[in-house]
Amino acid sequence: MSKKILVPVIASLAILSGCANMSDTQRTTATGAGVGALGGAAIGAIAGGHAGKGAVIGAGVGALGSYIWSQHMEKQKREMEQATQGTGVTVTQTQDNQLKLDIPSDISFQTNRSDIQGNFAPILDRFAEGLRNNQNAQVRIIGHTDSTGNDGINDPLSLARAESTRNYLTSRGVNGGRIQVQGMGSRQPIATNDTAEGRARNRRVEIFVGEVQQ
Repeated sequence: MSKKILVPVIASLAILSGCANMSDTQRTTATGAGVGALGGAAIGAIAGGHAGKGAVIGAGVGALGSYIWSQHMEKQKREMEQATQGTGVTVTQTQDNQLKLDIPSDISFQTNRSDIQGNFAPILDRFAEGLRNNQNAQVRIIGHTDSTGNDGINDPLSLARAESTRNYLTSRGVNGGRIQVQGMGSRQPIATNDTAEGRARNRRVEIFVGEVQQ
């Protein structure tokens, strides 16, 4: 491998290797940047240009991530904002063009339970409708707990909550093959576990939706 290609390749691998301690959004963006840099370096070399310049261009393109923000996504964001108004659910667009729903414990699940609460069901009904109307959307559901108890309790509970959410969506006609689930236990707190209020914030379900370019 020539020096022109070797330098940007090393740089791009450094980007990828640094992903371990990043958030989901940062990791997706950094991975895209690394892959883009590799591709850009190769294209630049093949075309007879400068591999380093190609890597920089490729990294910029890759950093955009693998998702697009389409009219479907914007429509679903508006619908979910309307459906969750006043409930405490947070609806946002992430930096890598995913729709994120952050659902607190007082809406989603009772303490130490994984069955869907009555006030969570209407939100999921509206959410499922948007997913049925956008067949290119992929879903990731992540369950979280506070630090009360140990991993032997919290890990399966957080996963069960994510699975329960997925099962509800599939019962409303969403293809289960489009949904990934994960239980993080207490490993990703967003507030202190030293107070009741903080622990309540940490007991949550996060739902990410990303539309893949076809």
